[in-house]
Amino acid sequence: MGKRRVLRKQGSGVDSGKRDRALSKISKRHIEKAILFIESTFNNTRVSLADTTGGTLMWSSSGSLGFTGNRKSTPFAAAKVGEVIGEKASTIGVKEVEVFIKGVGSGRESALRAFAGKGIHVMAIHDVTPVPHNGPRPCKPRRV
Repeated sequence: MGKRRVLRKQGSGVDSGKRDRALSKISKRHIEKAILFIESTFNNTRVSLADTTGGTLMWSSSGSLGFTGNRKSTPFAAAKVGEVIGEKASTIGVKEVEVFIKGVGSGRESALRAFAGKGIHVMAIHDVTPVPHNGPRPCKPRRV
């Protein structure tokens, strides 16, 4: 018999210490236009904010906010990531963003809605998910 592990259940689902740490690392620059990149996979949701030349200003992911396992890929976790990036963006003065969404995960829309809910105007939404035109050659048929 080993030690029994005690699991904490929180109502919000986000570790408050990790959320505060994510909000504390904010750029000192003042930018009005930016580009938002949302990458939503089956396992995680990553959101990064860049200036108009493509240099990353800030980023966050559902894993960095304290979500683990199956909860990382949920729309709820993606919404929390969008909220954190939205708060960070509003503190540096971002007014307009152009959004590039990549991936087929379940957090695509919820991350964008949570970000837009912080009062930042979304200029355009582009879906840049890579789509194979034909893909690699299939395997040989199995001989039994």
